[in-house]
Formats: sequence, structure tokens, C-alpha cells
Amino acid sequence: MHTNVQERTPLFDAIKNYINSGIIPFHVPGHKQGRGLPELEAYVGHNVLAMDLTCLPDLDNIINPLGCIKEAQDLAARAFGADHTFFLVNGTTSGIQAMIMAVCQPGDKIIIPRNAHKSAIGGLILSGADPIYVDPEINRDFGFSMAVTPERVERALREHPDAKAVFLINPTYYGPAPDLRRIVDIAHSRKIPVIVDEAHAAHFPFHSELPLSAMQAGADISACSTHKMVGSMTQSSFLLLREGLVSPKRVKAVLNLTQTTSPSYVLLASLDVARKQMATRGRELLDHTLQLARHVREQLASIQGYTLLDETTIGQPGCFALDLTKVTVNVQGLGISGYEMETILRRDYGIQVELSDLYNIILLITIGDNRDTVDRLLCAMRDIADRRTIKNVVKYCPPLPAIPTMEVLPREAFYSATKVVPLADAEGEVSAEIIMAYPPGIPLVCPGELLTREIIEYVGVLKREHAELQGTEDPHVEYIKVLRPGLRLVEPAVVGDAG
Repeated sequence: MHTNVQERTPLFDAIKNYINSGIIPFHVPGHKQGRGLPELEAYVGHNVLAMDLTCLPDLDNIINPLGCIKEAQDLAARAFGADHTFFLVNGTTSGIQAMIMAVCQPGDKIIIPRNAHKSAIGGLILSGADPIYVDPEINRDFGFSMAVTPERVERALREHPDAKAVFLINPTYYGPAPDLRRIVDIAHSRKIPVIVDEAHAAHFPFHSELPLSAMQAGADISACSTHKMVGSMTQSSFLLLREGLVSPKRVKAVLNLTQTTSPSYVLLASLDVARKQMATRGRELLDHTLQLARHVREQLASIQGYTLLDETTIGQPGCFALDLTKVTVNVQGLGISGYEMETILRRDYGIQVELSDLYNIILLITIGDNRDTVDRLLCAMRDIADRRTIKNVVKYCPPLPAIPTMEVLPREAFYSATKVVPLADAEGEVSAEIIMAYPPGIPLVCPGELLTREIIEYVGVLKREHAELQGTEDPHVEYIKVLRPGLRLVEPAVVGDAG
């Protein structure tokens, strides 16, 4: 009788075998399978702490996997359509930074969307790469950034033929996905690798009604948050690689520089089991998930005051495809902000959303949901709408300032001497920090860029609208770190219009 190889869980089995063997540990961790931390063990259970192990002969070594970790990674590669998979326990952040460091040496140019996650900025600092920012499209109705278009990527590559890589986001936080296959073709025609932040795309390979995954589109490497949508534990992720333009040995060398040598075997086991579940039952589980998501979408669309990002968006610039399991709801029609909606749902109904911004909330429908959970959500959303008397209040959505001039590379800005000044007085200074605004999730200024009066005034507008600002050491964004004078200049490299 034929057995599906994806039914196997070599790493999880090795952990269980070690625990069941009854070996008395005289090795780390010091809680010794929970005996040294009884309060936590009483709450989370014995097995979780018993699984908290270290690299041992039967449990392989994440730095140089030759046994059960390697076997589990090989199974994951096959399941996700890659040639190689690397298990990550430092989150997708470590994967994104490893991708950038694997393809860029100090001073190398990389084409990168302006709305890249802050972990990508960290990757620029660690690698010393020179970012060529490409503006994503902006959805004016919802007030957030979508994907970059093939045309803008192609223009960037024409203007910077010496770029070493193209960085993409698939999909964006709000659900729109780029025309990944076309962009890959454009880059590969120039022998330039495509690296992809797939923090929200781990489920894509397992259902034809979802957007293409990076591996399906022919991209070279992607960092994939399996914990977000396919069931592994928080902080566990995959780094997926297709051989050709990116060396797996180089990627592994970078990971060995940055990833812990003491991985959590609880997280590793969750990766192994989550892979098995998706490889063997993914289509079935996602059929149910998509059915629930469509039910939520249909019901919310019928309630006055809510506007959904739906399939009518597909085909607009910056939205080649849409992940329907991400239910993005604009609540402006109720006369409240997304932040207020999040607070009401949590305080009054015991429901927590994935994200809120000035205009929207994001609701994730996953393989862990059922009809009871989504019906409770729908009852709450109906009740909130029924109680509102103010409708159709439109908040001001100001156009974004232009991308500022880059005076020094992000790495140089990070390592340079700095001073702290009031943001109101920082015009003409070179920022040592990032200021990120939600919405639309695009940095207003990145390390090494010139602070303009336009940016400073825009921050003031966002504060008056109670938008979320982050990135500076000062949590209130009243002060900002800037560079002390005397640094060399670099040529600015910006593609596209900011507004």
C-alpha cells in the first residue's frame, strides 16, 4: 500500500522519541523538562516544556542539519514547490534580512517597494545595500498602499541596470498581490534574482483560488510566515529557495550568521506538523476557509456603513490578484475610525481584529475558524452598525509627500554619530530613523534621507487624524534622531511618484 511521504513528521517524531525514551537530561535548558518551572508547567502542560530541548545527537542541528531537521526541511521544500527550505525560528524578519544579505554586498543596488516591511530596512542596514525605491500604487478609497506594478519595476531596472536584485511583497498586508510572474520574467530576462516577502502567503500554494505564490511564479527565494495562515507557532517561518540565481550555500552562510544556535524545538515541531497538514489536507482546509470568508464578505457587504475591498479591485493597478481570506473593511461610513472600531469590538464584544488604521480594519479568516466564530463576528458588526446614527463621514486622506532625497545609505546612517532634535525643527536634517505612517503603511522618511518641511507638516496632519506613527525611539514622534554633519553624499535613487 502506497503511503504519502508528506504524512511523515521526522522532526516531530524525533522529539517525541527522545521524550518517551525517559532520558534524564543533564543539558540545557535549565528547567529540565518543566521540573524547574512548575508554575508555567502547571498552566501550559508537561509536554510543551518537555519538548523544549536543545541540539542533541538524535535531534539534529539547525546550523548544519544532516538528520531529522534536514529531512523535515526537504519535505517542506517539496510541499511548497521549492528546491530548498530553511526552517526559521527568528520569524520571517530573519528570513527577509537573510535574503537581502545573500544577494547584496555593501553598495549594491536593490529594487525595493517603498512600502516594504521595516525588517527590510533592517536588511538594508545589515547588508549595506543601496535601495532603489519604487512607489506602490495607492488605493485612494481605502487610503492604503497596494502592490508595485511591472511597469514601475521595469522602469527601475532600465534606469539601474546594475541592480543586484528585485524585492517584492506578495501580498501586501491588506491583501492585494502583484503580477508576480510578469515581474519575475522582467527581472530574469536581465539575470536579476527576485526575492519575495511572503509573510502573508503561506497558504497560497495549496489552493487554486488564491494568488500565485513566489515559487509558483518562478521567483528565486521567499520568506514565508507559516505561523500567520497555516498553523505553525508564532515566530516560526520558512525560507524557500529555487536554485539558479541565488546560491543555497550563500543563504545558509548568512542564516548561520544571524539565526540562533539554540532553536526552539517546540517551534520547529510546529513547522513540521503544519507542513504535513497543509500538504495532505490543504485543499480541503482552504475550501472551508474560503467558504467562510465569502460568507463573511457577503454579509458585511449588505450592512450599511461598511465597504469591503473585494474582487472588483482585481485588475486595478497594484492589484493583480486578491487574497479573499483577508477581509479588509472600511468603516468610514459609520463615522468612526478603524482604531475606534477595533476598540469597540475588543471592549464590548470580545473580538480582536488583525489590524486597524485610520479608515479600515483587517479580519483574518483562517483554517482555525468555523461557522460559530465568524457568526459571532458578524453579529457584533451588525450590532455596531445598527447602533450608529452618524453615517458617511469622510475623513481627509492627504496625498503623500514626495520620497525624500537619500543623502547617505541606510547602513551609514545607522552607524553614524547622531543627535536628537525636535521634529518641528528638523527640516534639512538627515534622518537616522524611520517614520512609518498607517495608513498607508509607507515610510515617510528612512534612515539616511533628508527631512523636508512637507514631511514634517504631513506628520502633523496624521497626528491630528490620530493615525498610527511608528519607527522613532520617541513613541510620540515629537523628537527624531538625525545625523551629525560631515558625512559624504550619495546619488539619490528614487523611481516613481510618491503621490
